[in-house]
Amino acid sequence: MPNPAHAPSWRLVCSLIAFAAFVVVLASGRALARDLDVPYVPTPQAVVDKMLELAGIKSGDVLLDLGSGDGRIPITAAKKYGITASGVDLNPVRVKEAKENAEKEGVTDKVQFHEQNLFETDLSKATVITMYLLSEVNMKLRPKLEKLKPGTRIVSHAFDLGDWKPDKSEVVDGRNVYFWVVRENMIRETNAGKAAD
Repeated sequence: MPNPAHAPSWRLVCSLIAFAAFVVVLASGRALARDLDVPYVPTPQAVVDKMLELAGIKSGDVLLDLGSGDGRIPITAAKKYGITASGVDLNPVRVKEAKENAEKEGVTDKVQFHEQNLFETDLSKATVITMYLLSEVNMKLRPKLEKLKPGTRIVSHAFDLGDWKPDKSEVVDGRNVYFWVVRENMIRETNAGKAAD
């Protein structure tokens, strides 16, 4: 039993430990908030279905969802079209949820989710890229998208890619869905369009 004379120092030690734990939690929470480029807002299932329809999903496609949230786009693609799909998200809570959802839907053999920065993600293996980000994030990502293999299809919920005109666009329950196909000399054509303006 501690000596009563030492009680204040024990209280001080306990207080310091509690304060240190609080600082660690606060710092990690701030780091997560700083690192997340896009808040989590789930895409309605009707919009998910339209995104995949516009993409013209076919056998052999490989889908990559940027900012995959609860995983509903890759999971739907795997269930409905039988393709392999993956998603990346910075939020570990969402990645865990997506993996659990894939297990519930029985598609863990076709779907994977990774906790990583979408700007550091290798996009080259995907034939279809889906995203529900923000305008500024889309524009920051655009140079990487323009360099993708010709024929790669890109579908975005709600936000476009600036002056890169979509090949198709539709409205589902008041929400915009945009579709592009990457073509040869995409960067040269985009720069030529800007010069003409």
